[in-house]
Amino acid sequence: MIPLFTPRHVYDAVSPSRALEAVRDAFVAYARGEWTMPPKVYVPAYPAGDFRAMPALGGGYALLKWINSFPGNPAKGLPTVSGVVLISSAEDGHLVAALDAGAVTALRTGAAAVLAAETLGRADADTAAVVGAGVNGEAAASSFAARDRQVLVWDLDERRARAVAERVGGRVASREEALAADLLVTVTPGREVLLAEGALRPGQHVSLMGADGPGKAEIAAAELARVHVFCDDWGQASHGGEIAAAVSAGLVTQADVTELGQVLAGDAKGRRSPDDITAFDSTGLAIQDLAVSLAALERAGELEDLPTIDL
Repeated sequence: MIPLFTPRHVYDAVSPSRALEAVRDAFVAYARGEWTMPPKVYVPAYPAGDFRAMPALGGGYALLKWINSFPGNPAKGLPTVSGVVLISSAEDGHLVAALDAGAVTALRTGAAAVLAAETLGRADADTAAVVGAGVNGEAAASSFAARDRQVLVWDLDERRARAVAERVGGRVASREEALAADLLVTVTPGREVLLAEGALRPGQHVSLMGADGPGKAEIAAAELARVHVFCDDWGQASHGGEIAAAVSAGLVTQADVTELGQVLAGDAKGRRSPDDITAFDSTGLAIQDLAVSLAALERAGELEDLPTIDL
């Protein structure tokens, strides 16, 4: 019998703090070559959305995440992101577990956003904000709250922002106040540039989590060209992340970008000074999904009502 982690079971098994710890370890393992990750495959279904197939190998397990993103789904009463994560043994190939991909994605997105903010932000950073109060935005806000930070929340839908702020112990902010936070996380559909050239101030950090595919952008290419840029994976980010447009325009090169895992592993420098402006381009990595999924598996025996399937 194979355990099937529904969204509730994923969240019951993995706290925001545990997700952050697992994602940090995954970044380091990937930077050291201990975990591997073939390229993400996009299957476009535009203009409605797209599908993504994401494999990874590490810790004695192999993962395949089949997930989609359909931005218009909320108007239909459907989630923007849905899919399934399959975990198999790397020893004999047998299927070990299946997990809801939306919950796994939310946990690792929130964890990566805050991990990057804490790693690259100023040591004396005071304010933290999340722009975008969807599922992944709430996960980022929950991750900040788990780190004992009161988080500011802004969304075009004030009621949604208020609901998230109440659930995580934060408060609703204006767009201007949120965008001025010392540690800023943006989790929007990426259809609108939030940060124009010159928008970020000295010492500020932004984790750009929304633009995870071609044509999406939360920050102007010219703004990326003037700040200190980091990413989760150069190959993925340079083709489908925030930096893709800046790279295509010749404004940013690989030499200008540092992978977060290299910083966490101690092989590269992060923030250079208190006035340094840092930006993290997150495209979402299968190794992060694997880390969160394995953290959920650790708790499987403690979840009394965890359903199982027989294949």
